[in-house]
Amino acid sequence: MEHQVAPAYATQRMDTQMRIKFILNLIIILSLFLFPLIVGADETLFAQKRKQMVENQIKARGIKDLRVLDAMLKVKRHLFVPSDIRHLAYEDRPLPIGGGQTISQPYIVALMTELLALKGTERVLEIGTGSGYQAAILADLVKEVYTIEILKPLARQSEGLLKELNYKNIKVKFGDGFLGWPEFSPFDGIIVTCAPEKIPPPLLEQLAEGGRLVIPVGIYWQDLKLVRKLKDRIIEADIVPVRFVPMLREK
Repeated sequence: MEHQVAPAYATQRMDTQMRIKFILNLIIILSLFLFPLIVGADETLFAQKRKQMVENQIKARGIKDLRVLDAMLKVKRHLFVPSDIRHLAYEDRPLPIGGGQTISQPYIVALMTELLALKGTERVLEIGTGSGYQAAILADLVKEVYTIEILKPLARQSEGLLKELNYKNIKVKFGDGFLGWPEFSPFDGIIVTCAPEKIPPPLLEQLAEGGRLVIPVGIYWQDLKLVRKLKDRIIEADIVPVRFVPMLREK
């Protein structure tokens, strides 16, 4: 005997399916409407935190270069931090970015950048791309940025992010930063965001006459040094004690 579904039951099941479909469509519509609001709220919060960072951590400690302060205010640091710790992006400390590497404390980024005494026409070399944040800060301040990262995953990740953010004056290289980038030397400024035990001779050779090298030197704790090349003389000055990850070398 052929079994037939009772009409009332069939109608009830259709009503249930329609309700489910309506609810799912409503969720999609609400998501499309609310997502930009949520993202916008996050960006507003991050902008407030960035302003507080500049005022309380950077200006308050004596950074005076207005161009550096503007760059620190403009560049969205949270985009260069892993998503699970993004809420900590504007804290007064370095943060892990993977591979045993860190994104430097905001004040140290600003201090090292200010020490380069940038005017806007320079070609700058960075050793230790890391997250790409320091390169992004420099890109707002100079004509060309060349940055080297020895860890291939970080180099590729940072290169992709910087391209996504439409930075057109940054070149990223996977390689040994100790050796510099002689093809594009001399450099008006060189900034090193990892610590060698001694200043690498190739970096001094690639520094332009009148140029500045900012570099942490030492083993566990380091001295942040400002090195200038003036009339073929090398002049060193110790700025402040710091702690950076060690400079890695190709094996």
